[in-house]
Amino acid sequence: MAAVMSAKTVTVYQCSQCGYEARKWLGKCPDCGQWNTLQEQAVQAAPAHMKKAATPVTPGAVPVPLNQVAMEDFDRSSTGIGELNRVLGGGIVPGSLILIGGDPGIGKSTLLLQMANHLAQAGRHVLYVTGEESTRQVALRAARLGADASELYLLAETCVERILHQAQATRPEFIIVDSVQTMYRQDVASSPGSVTQVRESAAALMRLAKEEGCPVFLVGHVTKSGALAGPRVLEHMVDTVLYFEGDEQHAYRILRAVKNRYGSTNEIGIFEMRETGMAEISNPSQMMLHDRADAAGSAVTASMEGSRPVLVEIQSLICSTSFGTPRRMSTGIDYNRMVLLAAVLEKRAGLRLGDQDIYLNVAGGLRLTEPAADLATVMAMASGLRNQRLPQTTAFVGEIGLSGEIRPINRMESRLQECHKAGFHTVLLPQRNLRDLRVPDGLDAVGVAHITDALRLLL
Repeated sequence: MAAVMSAKTVTVYQCSQCGYEARKWLGKCPDCGQWNTLQEQAVQAAPAHMKKAATPVTPGAVPVPLNQVAMEDFDRSSTGIGELNRVLGGGIVPGSLILIGGDPGIGKSTLLLQMANHLAQAGRHVLYVTGEESTRQVALRAARLGADASELYLLAETCVERILHQAQATRPEFIIVDSVQTMYRQDVASSPGSVTQVRESAAALMRLAKEEGCPVFLVGHVTKSGALAGPRVLEHMVDTVLYFEGDEQHAYRILRAVKNRYGSTNEIGIFEMRETGMAEISNPSQMMLHDRADAAGSAVTASMEGSRPVLVEIQSLICSTSFGTPRRMSTGIDYNRMVLLAAVLEKRAGLRLGDQDIYLNVAGGLRLTEPAADLATVMAMASGLRNQRLPQTTAFVGEIGLSGEIRPINRMESRLQECHKAGFHTVLLPQRNLRDLRVPDGLDAVGVAHITDALRLLL
C-alpha cells in the first residue's frame, strides 16, 4: 500500500506592510525598508515530487472594441448624510468597494451605523457585519443613535465564506464589514489580521461587490504612524479610501478622501461628535472661527477644500529663544513651508526672526496644503513678532514667492463670497487677481504686489 504523503509545514517571515516573504527573520524589510515588520507565518508546502494536475481553462471575457463598449449611466445612492455624500463624490456608486480608516474611537462605526440606518429607513436592505462586537453591543449603540430600521440586519461573523453565503441568501443592497482586520478565510493558513488574510478577505469581498453590484464598506485599523494597517495592496484594491481625522480631546471630526475613483480627492466632510452620533457641520467657516480671540499673531485666510471655501485662523507665537538655536514648530501647516516663509519675511521684509522661537498653529484641527494661505501665515508671524493686532474684519489670501512677491491664485470669487458671508469687510489679495474680479457689495478687495506692501498697510 502506497504511503500517504502529507503536506509539509514551512515557516516563512512576511512583512506586514508590503507582504515581502523571507526564509529567515530580518530586522529591516528589503522591499519597503520598514523596520521590525517581518512576522512569522506557517504555510503548507506540497511535496516536491507531487505535481498539480493541469487545470482546464474556462472561457472568460472576450475583448471588446472601445467604441462598442456600452456606456451605461449609473445612479448614485444617497447615504442620507450630506457631508459623507460630498466626500464620496455625490453618493455611493453601485459595486464600489470603500475603505474607511481612522484612530480607535474616532467614530468610524458610529458614522457607518448612522448611514446604514438612513439607507434602511429609505427601504434599502443593509447587512451590517460586525467582527469586533456582538450584535447586542451594536444594538446598544444603535439605540443611542436612534436607529431602529427593520431593513437593517446585523451579523456577528468573521469567516468570509459564511459572510458570502449569507450575502447570497439574503441579497442585501449594501454591506458594511467592521472590520477587515478581523476577517479570515478558511483556506488560508495564517491568522486573522495577517497580510495574507487581509489581502485574501478583501479580494473575496471585492469580487462580491463587482459581481453582484452591491457596494461594500470596509472598516480598517490604523498603525501608530496613522497609516492603514495591513498590506499596501489593500488600498490599491479598493475604489475609495476615506480617512477620519480628529483629536479625541475635541468634538470635531474631518472625513477626508485620499483616493476616489468616482470623485474628487480634495473634498472633506466635517462632523461634530455628539451623544446622539455624528452631526454634520453645514457651515465650517463659522465653526473654525467660533472661538477666535482678538490678539496679536492671528490672521484669517480662505482655503479651498474641494469645491467649497473654508475660513480658517492661523495663529503664531513668536518669542526670544533661550538657546543658541531657535525652535520652530508648526501644526496644520507644512513645517518646511513655514521655515521658507520665515526666511522670506526676514530677507525681503527686514524682520529679524533668526533669534526668535516660532510656533505656528491652524485653529480647529484643519490641515492646510495650498499656497493660498502663505499671505495669512506671513501676516500672522509679523503680527506676533511686533505684538500688534491685525484688524478682526480683514482676511488674507495669496501665495508668496521667494522674492517676496504675492502671486495670483484661483477661485478668488468663491473665497470673497465666503469672506463676505462671514462678515469680513476687507480682503488683502494678489494685485493681479483684481483683473475682471467681481467683488461682493460691502466688501473691499485690496490688491498687494509684495509682502512689504501688506505690512505697510496694516502694521
